[in-house]
Parts: sequence; structure tokens; C-alpha cells
Amino acid sequence: MLIRKLRVERGWSQETLADISGLSVRTIQRLERGGNASMDTLGALAAAFEVDVATLAEETSMYAQKDLTEEERRAVAYVRDIKAFYSHLATYVVVIAALALVNLFSDAERLWFLWPLFGWGIGVAAHGLSVFEVVSLFDADWEKRQIRKRLDRNRSSADE
Repeated sequence: MLIRKLRVERGWSQETLADISGLSVRTIQRLERGGNASMDTLGALAAAFEVDVATLAEETSMYAQKDLTEEERRAVAYVRDIKAFYSHLATYVVVIAALALVNLFSDAERLWFLWPLFGWGIGVAAHGLSVFEVVSLFDADWEKRQIRKRLDRNRSSADE
């Protein structure tokens, strides 16, 4: 969370931070979602932000997956999913309200803002159903099967 805050305070995109730090955009995204960082990665970010490595290390260790039980990991993941959903919902409401105002002041006879309202609304509803596990297409068992499949693939390619 601190990494994102520092990046936004400077007005940098994730791509800009990646260029400055020498890290990949994907790494930046993972870290901003609360992923773990190596000391080398933290050093690169600390240099980019011109802050002490200890400051970044303290923040990232708060959610270190190795220190959490399985139940705590699931709870942290669930809370992050809920946070992402509420962020998605808030963005939807703000953007649709802005589109509605633009539509009503520019061409009130043709309500074109209803198309994104319904289209994006379906996506928001699906996101909510998934997060709150009303519809669970990808439950914990599916996740475990996919992880095992991936690990088996990696092991077989390493054996070759």
C-alpha cells in the first residue's frame, strides 16, 4: 500500500515507476496488491522513491504470507477482494454519474449513457457475486487443482 501511495504522490504511473526502478510493471502491480518483495526489489524501490529500505520493508512485512496461518491468508485475501469490489463499485458509480450528466446536458433526447450503465453494471454485479461467493465458479477446490496442475507442469519441465 505504501508503494502505491508513494507512486501516486509523485504522479507516476506504474510504467514510470518500473522504468525508474528497473523493475517490471508486473512486479510493481504485484507489490501494490500486497505481494512479497525481495531485498533487492525493496532496494530498487527505495532508491526510486529516495526513502530508506527499512520503511518499505516494514510495510511489506505487515502482510508477509509466510507469517500467516492458512486461515489468516484466506481472510487477508478475502478482505482484499472485498476492497477491490468496493473500489470497482465506487468507480462505476462516479463514471456512470458523470456520463449521465454529460448525456443529459448534451443530448437529453437520446439516453446513450444507459448502454455503459447496463453493460458495465453486469460486470460489477458479476464481480460482487463472485466476491461474496453467491456464485462460486472458481472456489478453493478449483484453485487447489490449478495450483497442483501448475506445480506438476513445472516439475515435469524441470526434470527434462
